[in-house]
Amino acid sequence: MKFKTFYRVSLLALVIFAPRLTDAAETPYKIRVGFPSLAFSYLPYYVAQEKGFYKKHNIESEFIQITNSIAPQAVVAGNINYFTSASTAISAGIAGLPLVMVMNFCDISPWVLVTHKDINKPQDLIGKTVALSGVRTSPYYFFQAFLKKSEINEKDVGAINTGGTSDSFRALTSNRVAGTVLTPPFDDKAVSLGYKKFAQLGELADIPYVGMVTSQNEIKTNRESVRRTVTAMLESIAWLRANRPDTVKMIVDKFKVNQQEAEGTYATLIRILNKDSRMNPKTGRGYLDILRQERTIAADYDPMKHTDFSFLPRG
Repeated sequence: MKFKTFYRVSLLALVIFAPRLTDAAETPYKIRVGFPSLAFSYLPYYVAQEKGFYKKHNIESEFIQITNSIAPQAVVAGNINYFTSASTAISAGIAGLPLVMVMNFCDISPWVLVTHKDINKPQDLIGKTVALSGVRTSPYYFFQAFLKKSEINEKDVGAINTGGTSDSFRALTSNRVAGTVLTPPFDDKAVSLGYKKFAQLGELADIPYVGMVTSQNEIKTNRESVRRTVTAMLESIAWLRANRPDTVKMIVDKFKVNQQEAEGTYATLIRILNKDSRMNPKTGRGYLDILRQERTIAADYDPMKHTDFSFLPRG
């Protein structure tokens, strides 16, 4: 009789605690995130991985280097789960790819035109070459806006495509080009090496910057994974805001810059991060106006159709 009682109690305990044991042994959600290069704007991703926010939500993350020109196709094909360029998401979405922006980190961009010291006016760039991440990337459009403002024909300035910000920095510092478009900390690092910040470009055009982009199929078939990934990213951003010293140290270590350069990079990041991780509709509409210069887009086209912010807390 005692044996039967013990058996029943043990069975009851197994039933009660089995779900918790199952959760603890749950198969991790595996994600692959594509980046064109090392960049400070991807710090929310780096922090989520290195400070354990992905792991906290049972996510195994892998970072893949991939250019923005092929990232949309890679996401749609399922080769990666996410990429980071918000502007590419809208541009490729308009072209018909089933992409969805689920987070947008910033409302403004920190792009800076950095040049050799002998470039004293915009016209000094005529006949010279600049380095850009690629055609139809944010640096490309911002530089086009700069040329237009300076009344310079784009054909009068040559350009090479590097694939990413860190490679653009190397093109400048190896003296392959007269200038390039950079973000922190590469702009300050270039200044310390004898180059100069020629112009701030971020306010010359409305262009979405950095976020988290996936496919419609990923949301449909792996919704829980998307939800957990978004939650981990939100916690990562909160950590960034609350932990200046640790973030500055991470910038120093990851980008090989000095303390002052890292402090400036952190200040810029906090300045441009938005409060709700959503894209401002005005920025989206402004970007459409830029795209209309090279393709036909209906006047009433809504760029927000390429977003799904339902995974975010309600504002």
